[in-house]
This record gives sequence, structure tokens and C-alpha cells, in this order.
Amino acid sequence: MKGLILSGGKGTRLLPLTYRRAKQLIPVANEPVLCRVIRAIRDAGITEVGIVVGDTEPEIREAVNGGERWGVNITYIRQSAPAGLAHAVKEALPFLGDDRFVMFLGDNVIQGGISSLIRQFADSDWNSQIVLKRVPNPQQFGVAELTAEGSIRRLVEKPKQPPSDLALVGIYMFDRHVRQAVESIRPSARGELEITDAIQWLVDHGFRVHPYIHDGWWIDTGKMADMLTANAYVLDELAPSNEGRVDENSTIGRRVTLQKGAEIISSQVRGPSIIGENTRIINSYIGPYTSIYNGVVIENSEIEHSIVLENSHIENVGARIQDSLIGRNAHVAQTVRKPKSICLNLGDYSQIDLV
Repeated sequence: MKGLILSGGKGTRLLPLTYRRAKQLIPVANEPVLCRVIRAIRDAGITEVGIVVGDTEPEIREAVNGGERWGVNITYIRQSAPAGLAHAVKEALPFLGDDRFVMFLGDNVIQGGISSLIRQFADSDWNSQIVLKRVPNPQQFGVAELTAEGSIRRLVEKPKQPPSDLALVGIYMFDRHVRQAVESIRPSARGELEITDAIQWLVDHGFRVHPYIHDGWWIDTGKMADMLTANAYVLDELAPSNEGRVDENSTIGRRVTLQKGAEIISSQVRGPSIIGENTRIINSYIGPYTSIYNGVVIENSEIEHSIVLENSHIENVGARIQDSLIGRNAHVAQTVRKPKSICLNLGDYSQIDLV
């Protein structure tokens, strides 16, 4: 089998973080989501992986390279236009050939990986397998309606009145017959080749499409709140380790991960949390469900349930920072001069809540 990762979206719901960064490269538990997806595919025994890219191709190439870090071979496939998931499959056909493959959206995080799903599909005579998850807001996703026997009756893309609460979570498996499907369907009302229409074509033409209902957690990391939720879930699963340094005036919890070169100085760190490479925590408190990426300095401050990206500096903040996503090279500080005032230098689409 081969792997196909879709990584061409612009990430408009994560602005301003995604003005200059691919949304798939924002980390959860200090690992970019795209890298987590590659690792999940590798762990399923797949070594030939295609990544469908768009305008953020240079940054993705720089981060992933040829896949040597994971022991896979990466092929980059430039999508000519953001014209739908089935369009991405159509443009990846030269890479896919007649091989079976798994398609994984590059901004999805799922509990438990996909190894068991790959084995299940590889050992079957199914033409396709789709992963479904019960969600409270199915109108925001592709939705599957099943028969009483559990087979697929129909699929609908982002319906105003969903026929069920079973959302397609962005993990699909296909054999060579998907080629006929993507070449036969027409653009939807929004001008895209929908993967739901391609799967429906397979169902309508008598091909075997198996629905798998996922019981664990799944997060589409399209918004800040989703990133924080995914970060918390992954931190809960993370096996803690310590490659850093903790001085005698500091305490760390048993579920804290310190990556290479991290320093904890006169501080308290509670888990689950992760402190990145060459990050320094000085006279500060790091609370649960916090990921601090590489090269960060946090001094005389408190933060919890947050993500801080690389090379940022947080100092002398009197109030606890929480439920926050702080971008790269950011500087957050509080001065003591009088009169007190708030000084902001924010990019477009920024959000700040003052309490």
C-alpha cells in the first residue's frame, strides 16, 4: 500500500498563525501535526508516501525533506488548484498507480493510529474503507447515512440537515477503482470535486465500501480551540522522559517531558506537559496541558493549558496565561512603569482577551 497525505490547505481559521506557516506544521505536544501523520502511516508499515501540497510547499519540503527521519520515501504532488479532496486524488493518480492506498488529511489527529485499520483493509476484499465518528455538529463535515444492516446508503457533503451524526474524519482507504470514481464525478455546487461524491459513485456502482466507526477521540485541528484540545489529548498519551536539567530549587511532576537542552530554574512544572529543546523556564510556573516548543524563554510568569511556539519570550506577566496559543518569535511582557497602560502590536486577525 501507499500513503497519501493532503497538506495543501491555507488554514484560514488559524490566522494569523498561518500567514507564514502551513497549518499542518503547527505542533501538538511539540510535534508538528503533519509529522505525526507521517509517523502514523509509517507505523502501519507503509513506506511510499505522497504529500499533496499547495502554496505552502516550500515550508513543508523544508520541514519534511525526503522522509528519511521516518524511514519513508516522500513524493511531493503539487495540486494545481484547491479544487477538492477528490481533485487531489485525481492529480495524485500518477503516483498512486493501481496500488491500494490510505488517504489522510494532514491536519487530523486521531487516537490509536491507523495500523489496525490498514491491516483490516489489506486483509479484506473491500474496494474502500472510510472512517466515521459520531459528532455533535455533523453539518460541518461530510456525513454518512447507513442502512439498518450497517452498510452505506449515502454520503452528503456538509448538509444543512444531516441524515445522521456520523462524520467522515478524513481517513480513507481505496483500491484502484477510485480512479474511475474521481474521473467520473463532476464538480459540486461549490466548484469542487468532493470525495463524498467519489465514494458515493463507488457505492452506486456496486463496489464494496466498508464504514468503520471510530470510538476513540479525533480532532480536526482547524481552529485554536481544536489545537488546544488535541494538544491535551496527546499530552495525556505521552510517555514522559527527561533529557533536560532541573535545578535544586525546582520541582517537576512525574508526567513532565523535558526535551534535550531544556532547563528548569527555580520553577514548578506540572504535567502532563512538555518543555522543548533549549527552552529555559526561570522563576515560573508551567501548569498542566501545556506545550512549550524549542528555544523559548519563560521568566517570572505563569502559563497553563496553552501552546507556545518556538523562540518566543514571555517575561514578568503578572496574570496567569491560560487557554492560549502563542506564535513563533512572540514577545509577551508586562512592565512596571507608571502610568499603567496596554501597548499592543498585533497582526491582522489577531485576538486578545483582556480580563
